[in-house]
Parts: sequence; C-alpha cells; structure tokens
Amino acid sequence: MGQPTIIDPSRSESFDFGGLGVQWVIDGPAAGGRFAVVHHPIAPRALAAPLHYHHNEDEYSFVLTGRLGALLGDDVVTAEAGTWVFKPRGQWHTFWNAGASPCEIIEVISPAGFENYFREVAAAWGDLERFAAINARYQLDMDFDSVPQLCQRFGLTFPQL
Repeated sequence: MGQPTIIDPSRSESFDFGGLGVQWVIDGPAAGGRFAVVHHPIAPRALAAPLHYHHNEDEYSFVLTGRLGALLGDDVVTAEAGTWVFKPRGQWHTFWNAGASPCEIIEVISPAGFENYFREVAAAWGDLERFAAINARYQLDMDFDSVPQLCQRFGLTFPQL
C-alpha cells in the first residue's frame, strides 16, 4: 500500500468550458483504474452538456453547493447541497445548474478513464470534428439537437463551441 495522499486543489489542472468547469482531482491510475474524481463548478442556469449516453461509465454526482438539475431518462430531478445523483451508464441524461447562484459538484466516474475525455475535449475546444471523434473514441453518444429544447424547457444557457 502507498503512503497517505493529500490532494491540494491549488495544484490540480482545470479547464472552463464556458459554464461548466472541470478540475481533475483523482485520476484513474491513482485509484487502480476503479474510479476517477473530477470537480465541476457550474455557472448559474448553465446547461452542463447536451443530452448524452455513456456506454461504459457510471457517474455519481455529489452536490457541494447550489442546486443541481438533471434529466435522467424521462425523470427530472433537483438535488440540493449534500445530495447524491446517480447517472448510470446506458441511460440518456444531462445536468445543469438549477439555481441563480453557482453550483459545484464532485463527480465520481466508474470505471476510471473518462476523466481523460475532458482533457481531450479541452485540447480540441472549438473543433467540432475533433470533438465528434473524441465522443466516438469514448463511446459517448451526444444529442446536440437537444440543446435548444433543454435550454428553453429549463431556462438555461449553453456556450457556443
């Protein structure tokens, strides 16, 4: 077994996708590939992602601050600080900041590996062709056509890529 590890957030890499931020906290190799952890700050009333479908990963979101909204299949849920939201693989879903103040979540991704998706998207930010290739490589289906309807239905904003 290794030595105890303390993670200093000021030393973590991060990226802002224009409403959704990502800060890498625990990468898969540090957890034997079993899981990874990222921190997502979400701007007020911001849609974090188009409707999407993971073939390989489960996501567990813990709400640190604010209110998290999520569409899980056909169910709409709102989670307050201190609440967990489970987004299983094999289910269309999306999530957003459901309030007027910042929302922050810790996301546990299992198994690990998908934390690198965010790194690749950050490196390709603005290039839709590369973005589509990254989605395919991670077996992530994404419905970009869902964005206008989601924004209208829930009163949200979404960045231009």
